[in-house]
Amino acid sequence: MNTSPSGDLSLARIDDEGQPMWALVGSSRFDRMQSARIRTVELEALSVDGQELVTPVEHVMSALEEYSARPRTPGGADWLHVQHVPARRFVSQVLRKLLALSAWEPFAAAPGPVGVAPYEGLVGMRSSSSREYRAYTVTWSGIAYLLGAAAPYNPSRTAQLGALLPADVATTESSLLSPELPRSGVVALSWSSRHAATLLPVLTELAREGRPSVLVDLATDPEQRCLPERNERIRLCPAPTGLLHLSGTVDELQLPDDGHVVKIGEHTVRLARLVRLLSVLLKTSAGCTQPSWRSVVRAETWLDGVLAAVRPHTVLVSNDTSPLGALAVHAAERHGMNTVHVQHGAWTKESAAWPALHSRDIVVMGERDVPLARAWARHPKAEVHVLGQPRFDALASLGHEVQRRYLEKLLARGTRHSPARIAVWACQPFRPDRLNEQADLLMDGLRMASGNWGLVIAPHPAQSNGVFAPLLQGAGSLPVVVADPRVGARGCLAGADAVVSAYSTCGIEAALLGVPVIEVGSPGERTLDLASHGLAQRCSSAHEVATALATLHDRPRPSAQAADAVCRWRGDSAAQVARLISHRAENHDAPFDHNHHDARGTDSVPAQGEGAPTR
Repeated sequence: MNTSPSGDLSLARIDDEGQPMWALVGSSRFDRMQSARIRTVELEALSVDGQELVTPVEHVMSALEEYSARPRTPGGADWLHVQHVPARRFVSQVLRKLLALSAWEPFAAAPGPVGVAPYEGLVGMRSSSSREYRAYTVTWSGIAYLLGAAAPYNPSRTAQLGALLPADVATTESSLLSPELPRSGVVALSWSSRHAATLLPVLTELAREGRPSVLVDLATDPEQRCLPERNERIRLCPAPTGLLHLSGTVDELQLPDDGHVVKIGEHTVRLARLVRLLSVLLKTSAGCTQPSWRSVVRAETWLDGVLAAVRPHTVLVSNDTSPLGALAVHAAERHGMNTVHVQHGAWTKESAAWPALHSRDIVVMGERDVPLARAWARHPKAEVHVLGQPRFDALASLGHEVQRRYLEKLLARGTRHSPARIAVWACQPFRPDRLNEQADLLMDGLRMASGNWGLVIAPHPAQSNGVFAPLLQGAGSLPVVVADPRVGARGCLAGADAVVSAYSTCGIEAALLGVPVIEVGSPGERTLDLASHGLAQRCSSAHEVATALATLHDRPRPSAQAADAVCRWRGDSAAQVARLISHRAENHDAPFDHNHHDARGTDSVPAQGEGAPTR
């Protein structure tokens, strides 16, 4: 995938009928110019601190919320509320480019309008290692358009994005129609394997108490779908085929130019034009992470039917911020149902795509998550509960020997012997260039370290395997292999000598099991910051990685208090969440006792075969 929608364009100072102006020009013209100029790829490479984006992003999103265009679903869900995350990410891309303009000294000294490159689409795509998520961005012609340039011959989207326009797949009814669903106390929603692994232990505990539930599977990636449940008290309800692959324009967002603008430093962005570009996302997006607006409307109608048939007292989610989660919580509130959110991944202040949680009850992993949850909570009666992570209950059943054997067999393929020491790299679906930087840092450190190291790369469940080929080619003599995606980091971390992570919750799992953890990333790069709790070593260079590997076992084991700050781990998190749900159903407004310790621990399930599956 092309990493730069702008191709070979450059920004240059030109003379337009005696008036100096900025314009986007092709490479052939760039080479002949003597005026101030810069290639757009160089402009995009200018350093922009992510913290610089926080305030202007909030400013622009607030301006959009106050703006007049307010299409809603039939159930009254506002478009910007439901689609806030994709809209916010696109706005962040707009602001990154505006800040880059301001950081380039020639433009900062003479700011002004920018002319578009004729025929370039206004909305494009960035590269991503995610298998399904589409990383939208604004092109430089899109920036010029937002700042006021005429763009009569510029299509709204690039050719690459146009080729991805979702086909109108015929929407079929679910294999289990809403009227056939059993009356149940809980409806849970999943659209990723991490959601399913977080929520199913809770539903299993409820089933043990004789409480039935319905698990709605909204995943559009086959690898993320829920496996069939053997427990008769947990009914799996897959979404209709094609529900989240509908396209269509949002006519209410096709606004004429008006006087409404938002100021970003010296830049003036026209709000009507920004909304028009956002409407491109709402038309071309597809799938469970970024459903189109037409899919959102249809999904609400279908979900209303599920809730009307099941009539639960609780809707359970592990993401209520992205489109489907926000839509589900809005629907549950409209039906008078309680909402419970179980944190499925680690949080940091900088990591939130949208710092907002909409459910009434918010279950977090550890004490350090409480201030963030309280700051992000939007429900007027929101309560935060530190109950750990249900999918971590089974960590104690992960066997070191069986997972070690899996790692050794992976690394021995072709060489018939395995290195003496093995590191597992728990990946995240970052953009390819960022993965390459982390891989270089890590593999250089492993080469420098003593002890004959090998590396097993454990893909994230949402990650495309194709992104790893360049990493393997650059490994040289260092033994490097990729684990089966169905195994993942969870299925092999217990057998590792060290687990390496930048931002994976597998780093937390390894720390809880006592496996040494190394957090990698360039200086200033965001990590889970397990190092500040004494649960990891932070490394920003290959030399630091080598040093950390040499001193792994010299570090004292972290205290229970340090681990609790990151994640409360007692083996009973699923039972505690189930108890919260039952308590709220019987005593809607009564306080929940967090100090109750009678909840039973989840039975451990011994790992089968070599490499414990992630699901």
